Amino acid sequence: MRLKVLLPQKLFTGFYMPNPHAALLRTMTSTLEKFIHSVDPRTLPRVLQIQSGIYFEGSIYEMFGHECSLSTGEVIKVIGFKINKLIASVCDNNEVSQFSAKVELPLNFPGLYKVVADKTPYVSIEEITRKVSIGPTRFGHPCFYSPEDIQLAKFTIKHGEHITFNSVEDVSGTMSVNCVVVRNNQCHSFTLPLSQEGKFYECEDDQIYTLKEIAEWKIPKCRNRIVKLSSTIHMWDFSNPLPENFDGCLILTPVYEVQAVMKFRKDIVHILSDLDVEVKDITDCYDISSFLQPLSLEDIFERTSKEFPMVAEILEGPSESKKPFKFLDTGNEIVIYRKYQATRVLASEIRSDSPKRYFLIPMSYKGRFKRRPREFPTAYDLDIARSEKEQLHVVATKAFDSPHKELFSVSVGDQFLVQQCQTSEVLYEGRKKLIDVLACEQILGDTYKKVLLPMYMEGRFVEVIHDKKQYQLSEICKEFRLPFNVKVSVRDLSIEEDVVAAMPGLQFEEEITDSYLLISSASNPVESWEIPVCRLNMSVHLLSKDVQTVEPPVTKTKVEEISEEQYYMLRRYENQTLRSPPRPPKKPTLSPKPGFAVPKQGVTYVLQAPKNFCVDTTKKLCSSQAADVSELQVSYRNDLVHRDNKKDMTGNDTSVENSVIKGLTNQALDNCEAEEDEEEEHSYDYVDEDIIENISISRLHH
Repeated sequence: MRLKVLLPQKLFTGFYMPNPHAALLRTMTSTLEKFIHSVDPRTLPRVLQIQSGIYFEGSIYEMFGHECSLSTGEVIKVIGFKINKLIASVCDNNEVSQFSAKVELPLNFPGLYKVVADKTPYVSIEEITRKVSIGPTRFGHPCFYSPEDIQLAKFTIKHGEHITFNSVEDVSGTMSVNCVVVRNNQCHSFTLPLSQEGKFYECEDDQIYTLKEIAEWKIPKCRNRIVKLSSTIHMWDFSNPLPENFDGCLILTPVYEVQAVMKFRKDIVHILSDLDVEVKDITDCYDISSFLQPLSLEDIFERTSKEFPMVAEILEGPSESKKPFKFLDTGNEIVIYRKYQATRVLASEIRSDSPKRYFLIPMSYKGRFKRRPREFPTAYDLDIARSEKEQLHVVATKAFDSPHKELFSVSVGDQFLVQQCQTSEVLYEGRKKLIDVLACEQILGDTYKKVLLPMYMEGRFVEVIHDKKQYQLSEICKEFRLPFNVKVSVRDLSIEEDVVAAMPGLQFEEEITDSYLLISSASNPVESWEIPVCRLNMSVHLLSKDVQTVEPPVTKTKVEEISEEQYYMLRRYENQTLRSPPRPPKKPTLSPKPGFAVPKQGVTYVLQAPKNFCVDTTKKLCSSQAADVSELQVSYRNDLVHRDNKKDMTGNDTSVENSVIKGLTNQALDNCEAEEDEEEEHSYDYVDEDIIENISISRLHH
C-alpha cells in the first residue's frame, strides 16, 4: 500500500543566506522528473526540499536499492543523476501506436541499435548544450546541420553542412561551443556562442550502439529517443519483452536515478525520478557545506598533486563482484597517496568459443612469456605482419585457386617465407593490368621457389615459430609489433593469484595509458595498491586527518580482468589517434566480390584500433573520420556465435581447414597440459615439422 502524505512543512536545520529572489523560489515546486529535465548538470550539487512526501507501507526504508520514503520538509542534496532504465514503446512511422504496450528495458538489454535523427529542430546553441550530452569521447560529439547559411566573422557555415560539437568552454568571457566542419577532407575549427539562434537539426547517425550507450549519450533532456534494432546478439526467449523476430523501431523514455545525500546520513541514497514527490530547489538559501561532500574517484583525480596524500572514508564501495581489494568496504578509511598515469597491456584470451576473457596487464608483471603462432586470414594480413626483425614463416591451412596464371595457387600444407609487397602485371578481361601482390618464397624441402600471391587472396595461414626464447612483458612491447600471441611460461610469483597464467593463450593487442590512484588501508598500511579511476565505481568523503607516512608502503599491482563492454570501450576511447591499415584490395572480377569474414581467434590485426580522428580526445574531432567500431564489434560477436556452423561457398563444411586448425590447437593444448616444470623448455606453442606433416596427411585424406 502506498500513501502520499501532505504534512505541514517542517523546519529544517541549515544556515539561510539572503537572497533577493527567495520569495519567488518558495513558490516554485515541481516533480522530481521535471526538476531533472530543467537542471543543468554543471550546476550540481543542488539542495532540494520535499514539498509533498511519500511513504510505502511495509518497506524498511528502501525498495530494490532505491529510496521510497521521503518525509515532507526533508532536505536532500542532489549530487548527480543518470538514466536507470528505459520505458520502450513499439512505434510505426516514428509514432507510438495507440495499441502499443509499454515495456521496461534494463540498460544491459541485449541488441545493437541505430539512432533515428530527431525531426524537431533546436532553436539555439544554448538549447543544444542544455539538452544534449557533449563530452570528451566520440559519443559526446553530436552532429547538427542548419537549413540556412550561418555567417561568422571569418567563416561561413553553409546550409546542410554537418557541424560537430566537441566541447563547451568560456572563450574571452563568452560561453561557446568548439565546433568542426569538414570540407574536402580538411577540418575547419570555429566556435559558436550559446546565444547563436536558428534552426539546428540532428544529422543522421550511421553508428550502432548498445542501449547503455544510448542512455548515457544519445537521449536528450525533455525528449524521447527513437531507435531501430540493428542486430540482436542473443536468441529470443520467453523472458524477452519484445515481440519475437522484432526488427522495428522503439520509442525510448528514460527513467532517471538521482544520487543524493541526506542531512543526517553518511551513505548516498538513490531515488528514481518517477517517485511521486514534489520538490523545491532551495540551493540559494541553504548552507550547502552542512552536508557531507561525496567525491568520485574522478573528482579525487582532478585535485592538484599538492593536495596528496589524503585520508578518505568510503561512503559507497564497489559492488562485491567488482571489488579488487577486501579493504574497500563501505565505512572503511583509506589513504590516497598520489595520482598518475600508468601503462597497461590490453590482452584477450585466445579461444575458439565465446565468451572470451580480457585483461589489463601492468608493465611491472614479473612473469615470462613464450610466443604462440598467429593466424592470418588473407595475404594482405601477411604483408602487415611482416617485419625487418625476422622473416615471417607460415603454412597454408586453406586452399586457394588463382584466377590468373601469372599468380600462384595455394594448397593446404604449402609453406612460405614472406618477402615484400609489389605490383605485378596480369591478364584481366583480355587486357593487361597491374595489381598488388605479395612476393613469397615457397619452401620445397631444401629448395625455395619464388611465387606471387594476390593481395586479395582469402586463404588462411598459420605462423611457424622458430623462436623459443622466454620474454618479459617489457621486452615484447619493445621488440615486437602488437598484436602479438603469447603463452605464460613462468607465472608471476609475486602475486597471490596470477589469472593469466592459466590461459591457454593470450593476444597482446595494444598498450593502454590509464589513470590510477595509489591507495592503502588507513588501519593497516602494510602495502599500497593501484586502483583504476575510470572503471571502479565508488565514492569517498575526505577527512581532516594527518597521514602517518607521506611515502607509500610497498607498491603492488595486479592483473585486472575487465568485461567485454569495458574492453570495447578501451578500444574505442584509447586509440582514437592510431590509424588502422587500409582495407584489403578486392578481387578484380565482375563476379560478386568475396567478403572478408572476421577471422577466428588468434588472428593478428583483426581488431585494429578504430579509424583515427583528425585529432585526439583533447582536441577537436573530425567527424568524417569517426570509426564504426560498433559494426566491428557486431561482426566479431556474430562470428563467434556462428563460427561452428560456418560453411564454404559451395555449402559444404570447410572440413579440411577445420581439421587443420583443430589439429594445431589440440596439439598445443595437449602439450600445455603436459607441462610440469615452469622453467623447462616448452614446445607446445610451435608449429613444428610433425604438425606440418599432419597437415599434408590431412590434405590427402580429404
